[in-house]
Amino acid sequence: MEEFCGVGAAAPLRGDAEEPKQGSVLFLGGNEVKSSAVVKYSSAPPQAAFARLQEKTDLKLPPANWLRESAKLGPAGTTILGNNKKSKPFSSFGMAYDFIDSVGNDVDVVSDSENIKKLLKIPYSKSHVSMAVHRIGRTLLLDELDIQELFMRSSQTGDWTWLKEFYQRLIDQKWQRKKKSKEHWYQKAILSKFLYYSINGDGAAQPVPSTSKQHQEGPVSGESDEAGRASWPAPFEMPSSLSEDPGASNQGLKNDFVRNILWTFEDIHMLVGSNMPIFGGGRYPAVSLRLRDNNKPINVLTGIDYWLDNLICNVPELVMCFHVNGIVQKYEMIKTEDIPNLENSNFSTKVIKDIAQNILSFLKSNCTKEGHTYWLFKASGSDIVKLYDLTTLCEETEDKYQNPFTMPVAILLYKVACNMMLKKNQNKKHYGTIRTLLLNCLKLLDNGRHPQIIASANYMLSELFQLDEPKKEDSTDFPINGNSDESYSEEEEEMPDSDENGSYSNSSDPPDDNKAVAIIKSVGELSVPEKYKSVHRIRPSCAFPVCHGTEERCRLVLNYVLEGLKSVDSSVKKEGDLPAADPSTPIPLKYEDESTSGGPECLEKQMALFLDKMGSFQKGKHSSQSGMIPGSWQYKMKLQLILKSSKAYYVLSDAAMILQKYGRALRYIKLALQCHDTYCCLCASMLPEVLVFLCQCLTLCGDIQLMLAQNANNRAAYLEEYNYQTKEDQEILHSLHRESRCQVFAWATDLSTDLECQLSVSCKCYEAAYEILLFSNLKNQNPEQRIQVLKRMGNIRNEIGVFYMNQAAAVQTERVGNKNVSMTEQQLWKKSFSCFEEGIQNFESIDDATNAALLLCNTGRLMRICAQAHCAAEGDFKREFSPEEALYYNKAIDYYLKALRSLGKRDVHPAVWDSVNWELSTTYFTMATLQQDYAPLSRKAQEQIEKEVSEAMMKSLKYCDIDTVSARQPLCQYRAATIHHRLASMYHSCLRNQVGDEHLRKQHRVLADLHYSKAVRLFQLLKDAPCEFLRVQLERVAFAEFQMASQNSSAGKLKTLFGALDVMVKTKGAFQLIRKELVAESEQISKDKSSAENMSPNDSSTGLNKEEVLKLLSIFESRMSFLLLQSIKLLTSTKKKIGGINEEEVVLKTNKQVYSLLLRATANKSMTLLERVEVILNLLEQLTQNNEASNGGIL
Repeated sequence: MEEFCGVGAAAPLRGDAEEPKQGSVLFLGGNEVKSSAVVKYSSAPPQAAFARLQEKTDLKLPPANWLRESAKLGPAGTTILGNNKKSKPFSSFGMAYDFIDSVGNDVDVVSDSENIKKLLKIPYSKSHVSMAVHRIGRTLLLDELDIQELFMRSSQTGDWTWLKEFYQRLIDQKWQRKKKSKEHWYQKAILSKFLYYSINGDGAAQPVPSTSKQHQEGPVSGESDEAGRASWPAPFEMPSSLSEDPGASNQGLKNDFVRNILWTFEDIHMLVGSNMPIFGGGRYPAVSLRLRDNNKPINVLTGIDYWLDNLICNVPELVMCFHVNGIVQKYEMIKTEDIPNLENSNFSTKVIKDIAQNILSFLKSNCTKEGHTYWLFKASGSDIVKLYDLTTLCEETEDKYQNPFTMPVAILLYKVACNMMLKKNQNKKHYGTIRTLLLNCLKLLDNGRHPQIIASANYMLSELFQLDEPKKEDSTDFPINGNSDESYSEEEEEMPDSDENGSYSNSSDPPDDNKAVAIIKSVGELSVPEKYKSVHRIRPSCAFPVCHGTEERCRLVLNYVLEGLKSVDSSVKKEGDLPAADPSTPIPLKYEDESTSGGPECLEKQMALFLDKMGSFQKGKHSSQSGMIPGSWQYKMKLQLILKSSKAYYVLSDAAMILQKYGRALRYIKLALQCHDTYCCLCASMLPEVLVFLCQCLTLCGDIQLMLAQNANNRAAYLEEYNYQTKEDQEILHSLHRESRCQVFAWATDLSTDLECQLSVSCKCYEAAYEILLFSNLKNQNPEQRIQVLKRMGNIRNEIGVFYMNQAAAVQTERVGNKNVSMTEQQLWKKSFSCFEEGIQNFESIDDATNAALLLCNTGRLMRICAQAHCAAEGDFKREFSPEEALYYNKAIDYYLKALRSLGKRDVHPAVWDSVNWELSTTYFTMATLQQDYAPLSRKAQEQIEKEVSEAMMKSLKYCDIDTVSARQPLCQYRAATIHHRLASMYHSCLRNQVGDEHLRKQHRVLADLHYSKAVRLFQLLKDAPCEFLRVQLERVAFAEFQMASQNSSAGKLKTLFGALDVMVKTKGAFQLIRKELVAESEQISKDKSSAENMSPNDSSTGLNKEEVLKLLSIFESRMSFLLLQSIKLLTSTKKKIGGINEEEVVLKTNKQVYSLLLRATANKSMTLLERVEVILNLLEQLTQNNEASNGGIL
């Protein structure tokens, strides 16, 4: 793109992005001035070289093409050649609308080039200056404020009377409209004719219609006062197209400039509109053409005018045509950098730069409020420049909407905010700026007149708060500042001085000037370098409100949503057809008692109706009770606001869930679903993302209902939370009820007191979410959502299955005297089994092996409960292990094995793997124990039963992991020891009852001895099973006695006898544990005697079963007495010496002594349990010492 544009040079469309191109640095009069210009848009006609007119050409005579459109020039030719220098009152706004990206950030000033020139000539000119100034971010918009025209309008319409009175009172008490002279119109006419001659290239005057005289004497077409006044809109006399469409560009807001230029002057960036004619061609690629009266020398003001025009448009040369009384005399070519050095027009470019910087600093320091209209005024012939805040003055006197700039400023604030919002990749760091723009926009608007913009601005404000962000705010994105409503602080506004010299102040000598925001006391000060410095940042820290939690953030969002809904509702005409409702009256939340609840069957019907309705939404049916027209802005905006409120309530509900405030969570999710219900009523077609969000809402609702079911103890607190409602929530509900009854999701959000109902509702919520994913074909598009829903469905079905299973177990426990299984139990089994089966399918469909294994494990547990239910009543002597029990236990085993196959290996989930193994081991053990204890001898042979028991016990051992260190390891060891004990007892029993087959007897003897040994070894590892260890050892003694009974030789009997005594000696450790526990218990009783509460004698801190100890102790004493007696008899009667005569006598003597002591102890009935244990330990100690002293004795 070129830096200058000829009359016909091609240029991009308005608003197209362009790469800036720096212009050359100009050295003028020894002063360096940096200036560059980039044409952002041009509608200039095709390039045309200017024609040098012949001398003596009479410019008073019009050319034939004067004021006519030409195909060569295009439609913009008349505008350019007419040289219309009159600024329209909203010209800067038209440019700002077209180049919205530049406003607020990149550009310091947006204005007509004529206004820029007028400002920079203030120190040189006595003319009056009257400009309207507006601030948008760091950008200032400057427009001519034609006081004379305003007051003429005021006389006709009555508008602006307050400003007229203010002007007359403070500034010019004898104001009257000044008419332009005939000389003014004469000069404009010959300039226009000169430009048309230059384009036409014909120096001879040509005849034109007689109306040409009127053109010579009157104003040029388009320059009349009437035409100028027509560009001013009445305050808020705007059609709905503008008020309802922020993009409207009528009513004087159109960008009518032929050329929009981004001009950088030193460090000041300006977006300037220009209509200056630029000619090109030949050896002059770009020149500006000027007409001067040869009798009037060029003055400083004219020189500055020409120089600035060329700088702004980056035109390197100026062509001057001199005339006398309209007769062309000569031409002169002047370079732009030479203009400041022309005779009689000498000026310093450095001073012009200082003036520009000082004026900009003055305006930026004092025009601080976005949305306010400031008035920069210098009276004709005065050296004082004053700045007034017209918005404040207007509000003090009349309605603020009497300011005609209010609406354009509000729209511009809105458009800048919209533009920044659309830059999604970088808009987070601008959130504070966007919020300030929108809040200032809302301050300017009246809800009754501009509901659409207000609703849209509030929606955008709500969008600034990202609801899906983490709670912790990112301070780097949102600068922290206490003031969030303004982008500057009030202290800055009140500071009167901008530099140490106090060169401007809002207090001045005349008492009537106290209305001025700031005053420049002398225009000469503007020429002093850096006299004015902007000490205020335009946006020091556009504060975004710091939300200290999710609830606070969501409440801000809901507040903006509510304001938006109010704007939409107030604009809907059909108010009279609605039932009267008071927004301040709470809308009751339905509370469902279990007595009125329809139960699961009712839920099924409601679910069917809901899904049917969801299907109808897909077909495009919709309705609105308020009468909103589909497609209208109210309709579209309300949909967006409702959806935003639904998301805010969802986030609130989720946050309450995390805090375990389940009643509050249910209330919020109810509001979210009510919002969604209204959205569905209005929306003709559901977007996929909206359906996904609905799934999320229903999923969260299911979670909440499940938590309420699991925390039934706090139901009263949850009910109180559920029924609480803020005024804001009531008003939002009131707006929702204008469109819908909001009852579609009532089945999911009512707070029930029935546990089964809550679990069913939770399940139905998940099912509804999954159904939506299915029928809207979102299953594959949102795999993560599908997995989450299916996982929750599997979980809730497990919960319901466990609930029914526990109920069945409770019914079974309460069943007294009735051997038959009741129908109630069977129904509960079926419900539980069905839930587990569906849950397993859910988990298997998402390849969740761990949870599938858990549900298979629970199904196995259900089968075991079924097996237990088929047990006969206790006390029945004919009790046998029934086929039904065997069937259900085998089913349980199948499900446990399926669970292990689902996991595959322990590494998948060690805890679940171990749990399933334990349950499987328990099932085998229980089944074997029942078969052993209640042998079904009526159906099976003893040998078959023994074989099945042995197989089941060995399988139980297989799945009983005694080696892995875990919390369950002692249980596994105890289980394994018990299994070995039971197997040993079984083989011991078989050996006793076996007759005939010696091989089989020998096998049973070996197996019994093996399992007794393993049981003893495992029980020795346990420090809390002394009784079990004693019992096993006593059975081993009995086993030895049985063997001894079948032996004939004394030597064999004596060997077996000594082996049995050795087993008894090894029980010393068990008796030591029993003594330790009895001593601890005795000490505890002694301590408790001093207190009011005494420990019961049957209790102990370790849970020692005294009855069991007494029973075992009695048996132990009896068998020990028997063995000692038999050993004495054998040792006395035998003639065989045992390892020598001395050793035989020692053993015999010791055994006699121990036997004697034992007899005395057992004869003493007054001894306590502890004393008896002490005696046994003493006797065992003696036997142990005797064994150690004898190498070939008992050992």
